[in-house]
Amino acid sequence: MSHPRSHTRIAAGSPAFRRINRAMVFGGFSTFALLYCVQPLMPLLAHEFRLTPAQSSLALSVATGALAVSLLASSVLSERYGRKPLMAASMSCGGVLTLLAAFAHNYPQLLVLRFLLGLLLGGMPALAMAYLSEEIEGPSLGHSMGLYIGGSAFGGMAGRVLSSVISDFYDWRIAMGAMGVAGLYAAWEFNRSLPASNNWRPGEGGVRALVRGTAQHMRDAGLPWLFTLSFLLMGAFVSMYNYIGYRLLAPPYALRQSAVGALSVLYLLGIFSSVWAGKLADRLGRRNVLWMVMAAMLAGLLLTLAPSLILTVAGMGLFTFGFFASHSVASSWVGRRARPPQALASALYLFFYYLGSSVVGWLSGVIWSHAGWSGVVGILGGVLGLAMLVALRLRSLAPAAPPPTPAAPEAQ
Repeated sequence: MSHPRSHTRIAAGSPAFRRINRAMVFGGFSTFALLYCVQPLMPLLAHEFRLTPAQSSLALSVATGALAVSLLASSVLSERYGRKPLMAASMSCGGVLTLLAAFAHNYPQLLVLRFLLGLLLGGMPALAMAYLSEEIEGPSLGHSMGLYIGGSAFGGMAGRVLSSVISDFYDWRIAMGAMGVAGLYAAWEFNRSLPASNNWRPGEGGVRALVRGTAQHMRDAGLPWLFTLSFLLMGAFVSMYNYIGYRLLAPPYALRQSAVGALSVLYLLGIFSSVWAGKLADRLGRRNVLWMVMAAMLAGLLLTLAPSLILTVAGMGLFTFGFFASHSVASSWVGRRARPPQALASALYLFFYYLGSSVVGWLSGVIWSHAGWSGVVGILGGVLGLAMLVALRLRSLAPAAPPPTPAAPEAQ
């Protein structure tokens, strides 16, 4: 027997809405903190294990690549076993594997642990988007999705800052251990705060369901463009933070490791911009907001070419602001447009999102080794140029067909 959906959706301001958002902030924190805490440690890993920048970036790329694949499997499993149990298990496993990474004896062992981290962490991101799309009423979804992405921004900031500062004064292994403990605490808070799903209904699982659902979403006039956008945006964002540290650690800047890691406080701009853009998109429409915040991202990238440290940091801030605003708008658009299986639509969006992180992030490392920061800006400028074309294409996108039941969210 299916649960009624039209009378149980949660509105902004209610106690359940606050509980959900508290849990999702912890969920977003844990996912991004555990995934990206190695990013400021890449120069240290390169020194200790005698690696090139592209090789050291594999500590992140293998995790995001494994995460991209596991997102699809997690979305199918959740149709059978539910959203919350898989999300809670995913976060707990992430904390344990990050703790184990602190004791890795060599770089290949570290890569194996990071691969497993990505593989098991995949139960969180796509299911969080699906959970919010199912439980939150349409007019409040952009706000709630923005808060979740804000939590992700805070996690990314905290993971980078804490691991960088701890490694500067102690050791990168101690930094990884501390992040593992933080991840386990976040998993406990998430599990006790998140209400059980009211609107989830068991669906079809297995490979056949995955293939059928993927084909359905790929036939949609808008979803493939949003998936492409996620690949391009995340690839550019991760590449910026992967290699800006190498530039700022070297002359003429010669900053300390902790100072470079502290620049991740710019993620606070992402916390603000994701919520702000989500609310603005709810009011003005996603098609009218998306291309503007992406233009800000491109302007920030170009500003990092300035030789002045102040202008470089300002460019990083504008770039970060534009990225999280763009991601907030695009991801909530997927949630509003997708039809069941919604978890798979969210998983496909994030599959391309993390695939972009792996592919563009690694390729930018190769470019860095041959052409320095100007070469990285060149390739990322091309990536964002393509993303702008996609955003302009989406402005002319026709609304999706009406949902089969009155309770399903409207397309925008």
